Amino acid sequence: MTRTDSWRLGVAAVLALMLAACGGTTGSASTTDITVVLFGDAEEITGYQSMVEAFEDENSDISVTLSPVATQDDLMARLTTSFAGGNPPDVFLLNFRRYGQFAAQGAIEPVQSYLDDSEVLDESDFSPRALDAFRYDGDELTCMPQNLSSLVVYYNEDLFDAAGLPYPEQGWAWDDFLAAASELTSGDHYGAGVAPSIIRLAPFVWSNGGEIVDDADRPTTLTLTRDPATREAVDWFLDLQLVHGVVPPDAEEQSESSEARFLRGTLGMYFNSRVAVPTLRTIDGFEWDVAPLPVAPGGEPVSILHSDAYCMSAGLPDQDAAWRFIEFAMNTGGQEILAESGRTVPSRLDVAGSPAFLEPDLPPRSSHVYLDVEPYLRATPRTATWSRVERESNALLEEVFYGRVDREEGLRQLEDSVRPLFDLQVGDDGS
Repeated sequence: MTRTDSWRLGVAAVLALMLAACGGTTGSASTTDITVVLFGDAEEITGYQSMVEAFEDENSDISVTLSPVATQDDLMARLTTSFAGGNPPDVFLLNFRRYGQFAAQGAIEPVQSYLDDSEVLDESDFSPRALDAFRYDGDELTCMPQNLSSLVVYYNEDLFDAAGLPYPEQGWAWDDFLAAASELTSGDHYGAGVAPSIIRLAPFVWSNGGEIVDDADRPTTLTLTRDPATREAVDWFLDLQLVHGVVPPDAEEQSESSEARFLRGTLGMYFNSRVAVPTLRTIDGFEWDVAPLPVAPGGEPVSILHSDAYCMSAGLPDQDAAWRFIEFAMNTGGQEILAESGRTVPSRLDVAGSPAFLEPDLPPRSSHVYLDVEPYLRATPRTATWSRVERESNALLEEVFYGRVDREEGLRQLEDSVRPLFDLQVGDDGS
């Protein structure tokens, strides 16, 4: 059985149980029906369904159909098809790196005016970093960000203890990270696991004073080879594999992912966002915790934003029910329900700082790390074609990272091949 098949069976079982618990009711003549499309694993969907039930309990005139998919790629395919077919969902949950395509087409109903008129929500309730990522035109809020995650380092405390290494902490440096990763690499154990992608590379570039594009608001090209500070960070990132060998090589990563290796206890450190926590909480063979990213020599602490938002489809006859759902999801009660699943860092700062999120009885012990880095979060560009720029860049960066192509040739090819994508109009790339 494939992972996708397992996801479908798990989600089907969750929704079947929830439907049975609700008596299988559907909307009546006096009920407004809305559809909410989002992505997540079975455990996440359980949290969303619990929130839907709580919403319906308080809003008997609205019936919500939750329509989940497994991955963000599946979500993009679903949304593209539904918009093209003239049957978009009322509400959909989308990452800030991907919503630009739909915002540029005018497919999203901006939420700014709804938020301004709301008696339930106030802009000051939420992280400004998360809000700014969903201002497509730089001013008006397009979607309501429901989470505030960041790239962090998960580490195996037992392996650190066995090697006599201090746990990573705020302010640790690249050299500290590399020294620990080298010490933890032996036999079938590796010091670190990181995906060779633009969103994993970017915070190291920013920490070193570089940039990944020439203009954050109106980018025309990637700048991985053009600026000395950027190139130094790129080389440091590539050297983890090509020089130091502290991350699993190509064949081993293909046979067992870094996440699976971390779960098995043979990986010292693992880079990911908060999305990893529900899975990591299944670990019972060792202790683990979370730490901020290491800082470049003489650089600044930086991480990259990981945030998803509720968006409303434009052009629907009535947005009232959709907005009422978003208001509930973004208010304290809705945010607390999802925080308890372990998956999200709430964008509401009051909920993020509450026991509902910090949960001292459940790992990670240092969940405050996600809040500590909030002032240092940065976002990638929000252009209409950024998702394709990122997708094609990742494929080429992986070729370089695993030594399948020469470093210099590969980086030049990467910049040259994606440059035309910045000039595409919406729809030219098949979106």
